[in-house]
Amino acid sequence: MADVVADDNMNAVQRRLMFEDECILVDENDKVVGHESKYNCHLMEKIESLNLLHRAFSVFLFNSKYELLLQQRSATKVTFPLVWTNTCCSHPLYRESELIEENALGVRNAAQRKLLDELGIPAEDVPVDEFTPLGRILYKAPSDGKWGEHERGYGFRPWKQPLAEMQEKAAYDTPLWWGPSPDTAHSVDYLLFIVRDVKVNPNPDEVADIKYVNQEQLKELLRKADAGEEGLKLSPWFRLVVDNFLFKWWDHVEKGTIYEAADMKTIHKLT
Repeated sequence: MADVVADDNMNAVQRRLMFEDECILVDENDKVVGHESKYNCHLMEKIESLNLLHRAFSVFLFNSKYELLLQQRSATKVTFPLVWTNTCCSHPLYRESELIEENALGVRNAAQRKLLDELGIPAEDVPVDEFTPLGRILYKAPSDGKWGEHERGYGFRPWKQPLAEMQEKAAYDTPLWWGPSPDTAHSVDYLLFIVRDVKVNPNPDEVADIKYVNQEQLKELLRKADAGEEGLKLSPWFRLVVDNFLFKWWDHVEKGTIYEAADMKTIHKLT
């Protein structure tokens, strides 16, 4: 593991997570190549000098009214504090249960764990088998010059559609590039969708605020962020998903046809 240096501005919780959590390092084809501390994986100096790329996920959780749960990241977060983003964004760790490649089970296990850690959502409210992996994106996003994200991510949505049926439409082994030229994007994220009514009890060390929004309310948030109103900021990965996929996928959510949108072959390079 590369050397890490303490940061006096971190609170105790964020310091523990940064130095104890070991992220999964991958290549641009999402093949595991090693592991590294969360601290080094988010330090722009390390990202740039070592080309560190780690696996991540983003959860999009909808209630039975098809409203999307958003969170505002805590002010104590080392990266992207106080920005609004999708339900939960984090990383599977370098541990046996979260390294399982088959059907993205390791990533789904990690998503269930972090929904409890960040939002207090009990595991029984978000069964692992009800996350629907819809796709993967590769992106790089600087935070404040020192910190950044360089991730391969997975997005999930909890859904009633049997995972096996969705898998008939989406293989997990053949990445195909889409979007800008390869030198303009550097992060990867698994996108997971789920529809569940859940109990939420946010952890203040992770989450400053939450809200459910419908499509029109989200469009108004986008307008305010673009106009710089109310100091509203959105996370770069969330904005990439919104601009490229979210509303058409949201329509599938409401129609009950989300599995038709799944594409786990392609790794979308976005910027």
